[in-house]
Amino acid sequence: MSDTSCFAAFSPGEVTLTGGVHEERHRHNVDYLLSLRDANLLQNHYIEAGINVYPNLFGTWEGKPGSRGESLHWGWETPGSALRGQFLGHWMSAAAHEVANTGNPMVRVRLHAVLQELIRCQREHGGEWIFSIPPLYFDHLAQGRPNGVPQYVVHKTLMGLVDAYRYAGEAEALEAAISASRWIRRWSGGFDQVTWDAILDVETGGMLEVWADLYDITHDDMFAELLDRYWHGHLFDPLLSGEDVLTNRHANTTIPEAIGAARAYEVTGQQRWKDVVERYWRCAVDDRGTFATGGCNSGEIWCPPFAFAARRGDKNQELCTVYNMMRLAEILFRWTGDTRFMDYYELNSINGVLAQTHPSTGMPAYYLPLQAGLHKLWGSPTYDFWCCHGSVVQANELHQEGVYYRSLNPKDSALTIVRYLDTTLHTTVDGAAVQVAMLVGDPQGGDALHNAADAGDLHRPRALRVRIDVDMASQVFHELRLRVPSWSQGSPHVSVNGTCIGDRCTMSDGFLHVPVRAGHSAIDLEIGMALHAVPIPDEQTTVAFMDGPVVLAGICDEERTFYGDPSRPDTLMAPDNERQWGTWQGGYRTVRQPLDSVRMKPLFDIADEAYTVYFPVRPDMPGAAVRN
Repeated sequence: MSDTSCFAAFSPGEVTLTGGVHEERHRHNVDYLLSLRDANLLQNHYIEAGINVYPNLFGTWEGKPGSRGESLHWGWETPGSALRGQFLGHWMSAAAHEVANTGNPMVRVRLHAVLQELIRCQREHGGEWIFSIPPLYFDHLAQGRPNGVPQYVVHKTLMGLVDAYRYAGEAEALEAAISASRWIRRWSGGFDQVTWDAILDVETGGMLEVWADLYDITHDDMFAELLDRYWHGHLFDPLLSGEDVLTNRHANTTIPEAIGAARAYEVTGQQRWKDVVERYWRCAVDDRGTFATGGCNSGEIWCPPFAFAARRGDKNQELCTVYNMMRLAEILFRWTGDTRFMDYYELNSINGVLAQTHPSTGMPAYYLPLQAGLHKLWGSPTYDFWCCHGSVVQANELHQEGVYYRSLNPKDSALTIVRYLDTTLHTTVDGAAVQVAMLVGDPQGGDALHNAADAGDLHRPRALRVRIDVDMASQVFHELRLRVPSWSQGSPHVSVNGTCIGDRCTMSDGFLHVPVRAGHSAIDLEIGMALHAVPIPDEQTTVAFMDGPVVLAGICDEERTFYGDPSRPDTLMAPDNERQWGTWQGGYRTVRQPLDSVRMKPLFDIADEAYTVYFPVRPDMPGAAVRN
């Protein structure tokens, strides 16, 4: 086991979402998980196992030409698709996290029922094979004529089984995963190195990660053997030698391999795995840059380093890459304590996961178009089942993660908070109860339902305001370590129990250190925020506008040129529809421009409107009359 990490997250169930946009997306997600029928989720596993649960399949199509009804799941899940069955593993993983985080009894019952049917399919296959595709696909893969990406597909089932065990306590899921792994061990051990390297060059999904997870759980040498076998030399070796192996390469083929390398390091302590992870991050992010939203791919491939202008289109920022790079960033934060990884995580959470989850339905947008005037294309509940359907149900179950951390250094008595979300933390440290309640917003906002707000600010505050209530039965934590985001303006303001204590707080390594005592402490934190423009690296006069960490989108169906100073975006736009009941809104409108105003709103609030993220900005106003 690696012992070099700085921080550990709290256990599932200790952190709860209590409100805000993240909890809204979570509620939609649970509704969606429960809306899908067990038989449909299992349809391809049933078919592969020869179990007939559709005696009148075509008769359920309502007799309408072209109607597809609710008899099956379609898109990638269509029977006969080479990718069929991949979604079930995502569903099981999301359901397991929901059980662990909230104890949801309805989801627990559904997960157990699905698992029992999946094990039934494994019995029909003789006790090992449990997957939705035939073993023949693996023969084709070895022959150099792959039928789809079979290892990618089977990984999803293995992931769902492992997570059902780890997070929902389903012991039979672990037994099923171990039995299925024996088949893959025999198959994968039958090739010379040249053939095996060619097999690994075809997408393997998270196979490396699941071997690390199973080795961590079982300490079985079979999984240590599989870890070594799945070292992807054609990717890892040139990466370690400093080559750019990512430009124009399929992005989400390699990100799960980097996550797998991270887990391999955590469970083995072997430095080579850590070296792969660190070099991958450098190649993917540090030496490449990102769009203002945090993503850096177009048409599912990595953009060239700092050359994005020509890559804006209708297929930017695949959702799966957002989710997986966030996972990698969170791992690196735990290892290093470096806040830049959580800056990245926050940016992608807001302008990726939230922006690519429909505000009302919870459906995913496979891509986030960055070409001017386009729309997000939303998936449907049962007719699509893209890979991003799987990523979205998992991502929206993990919003409460990446918020609170404890130090692994026994001499460090700080509670670390790195993201500001409406949450509660209930935990026990050395036998003492600790409760933390965090509320994000305007403390003078009042109760929106009863319109009980005091007058407070006359206009929208230019700060993120957070109330953190800490209750400790004894002096467990001596301070709060609060992340100061990279987008913050000026020095943060902090008070404890109504008294400003700025002179007693210190700043270091991107954190504000706030002393706390046993009993109750009410901490009020203000982090200054401002409008700012983020240019495309290779087209500096074209910018996106951000309000703190939030990318703003203009509601317009064409590229519009703005006139003014991009370093002073507050002179180009003004708050718009800024208040509703007790809540400050996040919209703006352009001012002092020659054409009609463009209304700007948070990208994550965009549902079905045509929108634009990047705008050319020119200093000289044309001769036409200016409109406010």
